[in-house]
Amino acid sequence: MTRIDSKFAALKEEGRAGLVTFVTAGDPDPATFRSILKGLPEAGADIIELGMPFTDPMADGPAIQESSLRALNAGQDMNKTLAAVTEFRTENDTTPIVLMGYYNPIYSYGVDRFLADAITAGVDGLIVVDLPPEEDDELCIPALKAGVNFIRLATPTTDDQRLPTVLKNTSGFVYYVSITGITGTASGKVTNVGDAVARIKRHTDLPVVVGFGIKTAEQVAEIAAVADAAVVGSAIVDQVKVNLNADGTAGAGTVDAVLGLVSNLSKGVRG
Repeated sequence: MTRIDSKFAALKEEGRAGLVTFVTAGDPDPATFRSILKGLPEAGADIIELGMPFTDPMADGPAIQESSLRALNAGQDMNKTLAAVTEFRTENDTTPIVLMGYYNPIYSYGVDRFLADAITAGVDGLIVVDLPPEEDDELCIPALKAGVNFIRLATPTTDDQRLPTVLKNTSGFVYYVSITGITGTASGKVTNVGDAVARIKRHTDLPVVVGFGIKTAEQVAEIAAVADAAVVGSAIVDQVKVNLNADGTAGAGTVDAVLGLVSNLSKGVRG
């Protein structure tokens, strides 16, 4: 079993859904990011998604776009992202880490080298939003052969005819995007989300997590009632932004503010 499989098995034993937190690697600077990453599990994150900073994050809204730019301006690159995972693994060998983003940084790094280094670092899964199933030979199949979960997105426009193609080589979990549009701009209606999750589960035994637009503990709880986990991203990276100094550097309370928000969000899956 992968760490992702083990985590969902443990959540099932606990009788609750999980909280998946998204942070952009290197935001607002490598050192502050590593402190945030280290503190996420204790704050209540069950699975951690790390955004791979990219100059053209086309599926993301302003909050995550800005976080990528902050990270890149602070010197974050793939080497530093993988090094942060390696450091995290010296103290935490159980919390799953999923790298999320776009194919260009992986392609530039080199697929074979990337997969080897990601496994060595302790990465458990990949979400690459701009690689459709028709391009599975590019990264998905090599990742699966290497033992890395490849997590696919399903959306409100993924109908029953398309869904089997999307799910064919998916592993770890299915990420249901609850809205049509970019990240952080709206929230899906719980009734619609519940119907969509039930429909996906008719096609797969994999856990289904729901993201895009979830910002509060109340919304986390609503999603947790119909899905296996809720994902919060834009609200967390916004918390980074509002706790920066006037010159854009991390403030004294940045880390605590971010982890405090995650702790509050985790109440939505912990009663």
